[in-house]
Amino acid sequence: MNYQEKVERGASIVIKDWMKLKSNEKLCIVTSNKHYSEAEELKKFAEEITNHVAIMLVKDEGKYVGVFFDENEKIFDVYDAIIGATDYSIVTTKSADRAIKKGKKFLSLPLSTNNGMSMLAFDFLTVDTELSRIKAQILLKYIEKSSKITVTTALGTHLEFSMKRRKPGFFNGTVKDGKGYASASVEVYIPIVETKTNGTLILDGSFGYIGKVEKPVRVEFKDGRIVSIEDNESGHILDQHLKDYQDENMYVAAEFGIGLNPISKCNGDCYIEDESVYGTFHIGFGRNHALGGKHEAKSHFDLVTCKPNIYFDNRLIMEEGEITIPEFRI
Repeated sequence: MNYQEKVERGASIVIKDWMKLKSNEKLCIVTSNKHYSEAEELKKFAEEITNHVAIMLVKDEGKYVGVFFDENEKIFDVYDAIIGATDYSIVTTKSADRAIKKGKKFLSLPLSTNNGMSMLAFDFLTVDTELSRIKAQILLKYIEKSSKITVTTALGTHLEFSMKRRKPGFFNGTVKDGKGYASASVEVYIPIVETKTNGTLILDGSFGYIGKVEKPVRVEFKDGRIVSIEDNESGHILDQHLKDYQDENMYVAAEFGIGLNPISKCNGDCYIEDESVYGTFHIGFGRNHALGGKHEAKSHFDLVTCKPNIYFDNRLIMEEGEITIPEFRI
């Protein structure tokens, strides 16, 4: 399969398998000039199903793209289905939150990559969504009533999170399984209590949008916030990325996620793929309303770490990147 065929395969999966678009639905594909050709591919497959397809171009791409969709909360009211296909995610914005609460289909499909390829051409999009749903539901059954999460790694990570009175959920691409709201990532997510994260993270996977972590970096947390970042090359990259937001609320840990996609690889080429990798966990920073949290910020980004030991209320759920629940091995 050549590159263009892979792009078409990905676009077909998104429209037909994930969105399950219907003939009477009005679809809005939100994108930028950078990803316009990919939006056209999505539109091509959507128009095989419905005549009501619009591409909405955003002027400002990058980490501040969400500001426009916060300021124009009703912008999606006339549509039945929305695909957020910009570089950065818009799902945590007020307009997306409004659309989801009004029962519209919403797929977060941030197309940011670091290797020049379209995300639509990545193989991880071919994951078996039915199997991933079953596995996620098994995992949720074991963790949904927990209050505390503890994570350690061989490199020295030791973190504690609170999920008290917070409801976990999962993503696997399909809006049906997400009850109308989905993400291209394959994960179980938890909107953790924003003031309770404490301890040390030794980050060794991915910086999310920025790419792969070349040298592990120590990140310290206190009362929910990053309070120090190690003074090394990787630390400088993370420190500058956070400063660029010019928003102190971006230092707050607001999501805990466990990757469940066995096809994904953490190469730093695509942050959605990185955070989906089975055998990793990620911490999401910034706004978390769409996940069920209460934190406001300018944006959202994730840090991915490999081969953790994860405990929910002192029960070991993942050991060195392998989920230990017997039913999970199906």
